[in-house]
Amino acid sequence: MHISRYFSTTGLLIGTFFFALSMTPTLLPRQEITQGVISGLALASGYGVGVLGIWLWSYFQLPKPKEKVQVRMQIVAGMIFLIITVIFLWQASGWQNSLRQMMGMPEDATVRPVLIGAIAIAVFLTVLLISRLFLIVKHSLNRKLQPYIPPRVSFVVGLITTFILFWLIINGVLFSQLLQLADSSYQQVDALIEPDVEMPEDPMKTGSIESLLSWEEMGRQGRRFLINGPSAEDILEFTNGPVLEPIRVYIGMHASDSFEARAYLALEELRRVNAFDRSILVIITPTGTGWVDPNAIDPLEYLHHGDVASVAAQYSYLPSPLSLIAEEEYGADMARALFRAVYGYWTELPQDERPKLYLHGLSLGALNSDHSFDLYDIIDDPFHGALWSGPPFRKTTWRTITDGRNPDSPAWLPRFRDGSVVRFANQNGGLESADAEWGSFRIAYLQYASDPITFFEPQSFRREPEWMQDPRGPDVSDELRWFPIVTGLQLTADMATGTAPLGFGHDYAAEHYLYSWLALTEPDGWSEEELDRLRAHFVERDRSN
Repeated sequence: MHISRYFSTTGLLIGTFFFALSMTPTLLPRQEITQGVISGLALASGYGVGVLGIWLWSYFQLPKPKEKVQVRMQIVAGMIFLIITVIFLWQASGWQNSLRQMMGMPEDATVRPVLIGAIAIAVFLTVLLISRLFLIVKHSLNRKLQPYIPPRVSFVVGLITTFILFWLIINGVLFSQLLQLADSSYQQVDALIEPDVEMPEDPMKTGSIESLLSWEEMGRQGRRFLINGPSAEDILEFTNGPVLEPIRVYIGMHASDSFEARAYLALEELRRVNAFDRSILVIITPTGTGWVDPNAIDPLEYLHHGDVASVAAQYSYLPSPLSLIAEEEYGADMARALFRAVYGYWTELPQDERPKLYLHGLSLGALNSDHSFDLYDIIDDPFHGALWSGPPFRKTTWRTITDGRNPDSPAWLPRFRDGSVVRFANQNGGLESADAEWGSFRIAYLQYASDPITFFEPQSFRREPEWMQDPRGPDVSDELRWFPIVTGLQLTADMATGTAPLGFGHDYAAEHYLYSWLALTEPDGWSEEELDRLRAHFVERDRSN
C-alpha cells in the first residue's frame, strides 16, 4: 500500500520541516514531553499547510508534473527533509543546554529523539483523526443539504454548522467539565489547613481570635501570606533604627459571596489593626490561586523597617491561566471593590497623616490591579504609585505604553517619554534614572525579557515579535529564530509549561524586587553596605529555596 493513499506526501514533507524547526530554542528550556507535544503540533500544522497548498493548486487547475517526476521529487525531498530532521534533533541538546547554561541551570542529559518522536507522532495522529472526523461530519451535512439548496451554499452551511457543533462539544461539554473538576479540586486544596500553619496568637494579627476575619475562612494561600513574612526581630538584624512588626491583612473567598462585602471586611480589619498609621500601605492583587509572592512584599517590609501595611483579597481558587479563562471578570471586580473601599477611606484622611498608597500585582494580579482604578476617579487625589511585575501580554496599559515607547528603546525594556511617570526595570535595574525627575505619581514595571507570559503575542504565529530584534534582552538566546506558526507554538508552550530559575522567565527574584521598591518608594536610612548585606540575604534565601 502506498502511503499517499492515506497521507498527503506534500503535507508530510512540509510537516517534517516544521517538526525540525520546532527543535530550535525559544525563551525557556523545555522538557522532552513538552518538546514532543510542540513537535507533534508543528508536524500537524505543516501537514495542514501542505494539504491546503495542494488543494489550492488543484482548485486553480494548475498543471501538475507527471507521475514519474512526482515520485522522484518526493524521494529527493524526503531524503532532504530526513537529513534536516536528523541534524535538528542532534542540535536540540546543544540548544537546550545553552539556555540552561545561560540561566545558571545544570546541563541536562542528551535529548532522547525516540521519546520526542513517539510523542510527536501520537499528537499528530490525534490531530489528524479529529480533522478527518470534522471532514466526515461536514461531507455528511453537505450531502443531506444538497437536494434542497445549491451546492456551494450547502458547502458553506455545512462548514459553519460543523464548526459550531465541534465548538459546542469541545467548549460546552469537555472544557466546562474539566473546569468544574479543576475548580472543585483547587477549592479543596485551598481549604486545607497544613498542620505546621498555626493561628496567630497576637490579637493585633489578622486571623487571630480578635480578628474580624476567620482563620478557617482565610484560605491556604492567605494563611501562608499572613504567617510567612518577616518579623520585627528579622528586620532588626539589618538595621540599627527602630523597627515595627509589619501588618498584613488577607481576606479569602469564603468570607462572603459579595465582592463589596469582602472589601468592606478587609477595610474594617485594616482599621482595627491601625494599618493607616503606617508610612506605607500596599493594595496587593494576588495571582489566580490567591498566592502573594513573598519575594515581592518581604523586601518592601525590610526597606521601610516594618513600617508597612499590606492587604490582599482572593478572587479565585484556580491557577492564573484557568482563572483568566473561566473567571475573567472576577479578579478585576474584586480588585476594583477593594481599591474603592481602601482608597475611599484613605482620601478622607488628612494628607499629612495618611500613609503613602501603592498598588502591586504579579502576572494576572498585575492585569487585575491595573483594572482596579479609573484615572478619572483618582486625578484629583492620586495615590503614590504601582509596581507591576511580569505583566501579561493582555494588559492594556502595558501594551499601550510599550507600543508608544521611545523609538531608540527596545521592546523588552522600553523608555516611555521622559520617564517622569512610567519606568521599566529588569535584572539589571532601570528605575533609577530617566530624562526627567520621577514625579509624585509613579508606575514601575519589573519584567524579564525571557518571560513568555509578558512577551507572548498571538501575532507571533505570523510575524516576528519586536523583542526578537537586536539588541536582545540579556536573558534571551542569540540562537532564537522566528519561524511562521512554529515560533507561535513554541512560545505558547513556554507560556503554559515553561519553568526557569529565579531571575528568569516568570519567576521574579527578591533582589530585583528589592531595588525596584527602593527606587519607587525611596526609603531613608540605608547605606550601600547595608543594602548589599540585605541583597545578599535575599540571594541566599532564594538559593536555599
